[in-house]
Amino acid sequence: MAKARSDAERNRARVLEVALELFAERGDEVQMAEVARAAAVGVGTVYRHFPTRQALVEAVTDERFGEILAFVKDECLPNPDTRAALTCFLAHVAEIHQKGRGLSGAIEATFGSTAPRGSLAAELLAVGGELIDRGHADGTVRTDITVDDLYMVVGALAMISRGDVGDWRRFIEIALDGMRPR
Repeated sequence: MAKARSDAERNRARVLEVALELFAERGDEVQMAEVARAAAVGVGTVYRHFPTRQALVEAVTDERFGEILAFVKDECLPNPDTRAALTCFLAHVAEIHQKGRGLSGAIEATFGSTAPRGSLAAELLAVGGELIDRGHADGTVRTDITVDDLYMVVGALAMISRGDVGDWRRFIEIALDGMRPR
């Protein structure tokens, strides 16, 4: 039974990996049968793990936001320089959206928004709040800036990088300059 379970886990991970790539590449037009073919599994295997296309998009969405959360915790938060940590966080979000434009479209088409939901949303808010609190404490972020302000910047940044409507690196600089105490 352990062998069957590990095969099922491997198949699920492979389906998620392939779905992430396909959605990033082609957006909302990706179908379940295509995911099965690309993952080299039967379509029944895909449906066994993800009973609907929405369930698959939700799982891929959770993978994306889980990856962002892990990156921020591992790579950005440890940096004692608050501005550098915020830059790290924002740049990673921009890169993810730039590389995964199609995925963002699939997420928005499925859920009406590209914002994280559930426990991942709460965890991302907490990480953002930690960065803002650090900035307040070390004097690098204006005291009237809130985590909601940070996520307003994240939303705008996602739109800029996803839509390729400007230099997102410059936008990060401008936004962080606007957060500095006056």
